[in-house]
Amino acid sequence: MKIRWITGITLLLLFCSCGGNKGKETEEKDEKVSEMKDDAPVAVKVKHLEYTDFSYELISNGTIAAMQKADLKFQSQEIIQKIYVKNGQTVTKGQKIAELDKFKLETALKQSEEALERARLDLQDVLIGQGYAIVDTANIAPEIMKIAKIRSNYEQSQTNYAIAQYNLNAATLYAPFAGIVANLTAKEFNQPGGEAFCTIIDNHSPEVVFNILENELPLTKLNDKALVSPFSQPDYTVEGRITEINPMIDKNGMVRVKALLSNKDNKFYEGMNVKIRVQRLLGNRLVIPKSALVLRTNRKVVFTLKDSRAQWVYVETAQENSDSYVVTDGLQMGDSIIYEGNLNLAHESPVERED
Repeated sequence: MKIRWITGITLLLLFCSCGGNKGKETEEKDEKVSEMKDDAPVAVKVKHLEYTDFSYELISNGTIAAMQKADLKFQSQEIIQKIYVKNGQTVTKGQKIAELDKFKLETALKQSEEALERARLDLQDVLIGQGYAIVDTANIAPEIMKIAKIRSNYEQSQTNYAIAQYNLNAATLYAPFAGIVANLTAKEFNQPGGEAFCTIIDNHSPEVVFNILENELPLTKLNDKALVSPFSQPDYTVEGRITEINPMIDKNGMVRVKALLSNKDNKFYEGMNVKIRVQRLLGNRLVIPKSALVLRTNRKVVFTLKDSRAQWVYVETAQENSDSYVVTDGLQMGDSIIYEGNLNLAHESPVERED
């Protein structure tokens, strides 16, 4: 019985010894793995911080509007005889757009001309009856001349003649300025209707109309640079200049602004929705790329490189644009900041600089 107890105790001791050695080996292995992980440097990209020109950037959405836009409309409802243009066609100033059938209008002008001639003869008769010579109209008293014109219906005839002449001239539409034809829906041999026959748009130098916030108004000035891109072509950008700032704030706290663009590639159209970035040069600032800034415990952090290790630095920023921040506290000129490969870094993490 005693021998059995000794054997059991011996086996128990051997088992505990083996188990302890195995646990110790596992811990040592974990420590080595941990050390290997800690010692593996992270590849990062670094740049030296320096003062550079910084452009403050305001981002907004806007709409393209033509500098000149005219709705052409016929003054009478005669049949459309000829249309010379089509939608999208470029026209020059004074170019013929369309014309109506002029038969009735020419007849009306001829009738009014004859009526005016008869009225002129009646005026002469009235003046002769008053004892005045026709060749001496300059010496006729204004009151007598006025009465004579009324009795002879001369002034009314003059008015009718002027209207008939105007209607005949308005039967042909001409482009008031160089531009593009739009909204043309009428057809030949039909009446033009009450709507505008077509629209002429000067699309060469359009405006972009957009809104900014009230607190952004002090940072926006006339002639500031504006970069404009269509939503349909975000990679296409045209530079413009601010030409107008409406001196009134609406009920939503917004201010309307206009900028003038060049449309040499003809990619902007009336009513098009665009993205605007207004840039204003603020002078030399400490500027970091946006990718260099990360959030840790809800605070802004930038990692700097020192002795092949990442250093955790809290920073404060001011203005920003599409790719940069202005740093106001935490960094100094000459610091080596990590701007790529910094998302998972910790303080004192080993890093390896990439060229």
